[in-house]
Amino acid sequence: METLVGYLLLFGVVLSIILIAAGVAWYRLQTGRLTLEYQISDTNLFQFIGQDAQQLFTGAFSPQLLVNLGIATLILTPYSRVFVSVLYFGLAEHNVKYTLFTTFVFSVLTFSFFRY
Repeated sequence: METLVGYLLLFGVVLSIILIAAGVAWYRLQTGRLTLEYQISDTNLFQFIGQDAQQLFTGAFSPQLLVNLGIATLILTPYSRVFVSVLYFGLAEHNVKYTLFTTFVFSVLTFSFFRY
């Protein structure tokens, strides 16, 4: 389990770094600046990801999209770690106490993604 979680976290962080770096480099080549200027206030995580998913599926690639995907990946990496832990404790270990604890943490994290 520790190895799986370790690789999951490593993969998530490395992927987010690659996406953010590629988006910033692309933006730098387009504009000559390093700062992306946009506002994401009054948006929860699922709205943020939903907007990016629409752009991704329509093929509207942009530097901002890559940076946003990198940020979303970075945010969802520990979230997926908790989800994997719920599955592990419930299905592999059959440990009711740890399953309940991690399910509670997963629920709180999920609820927080819907808040502004």
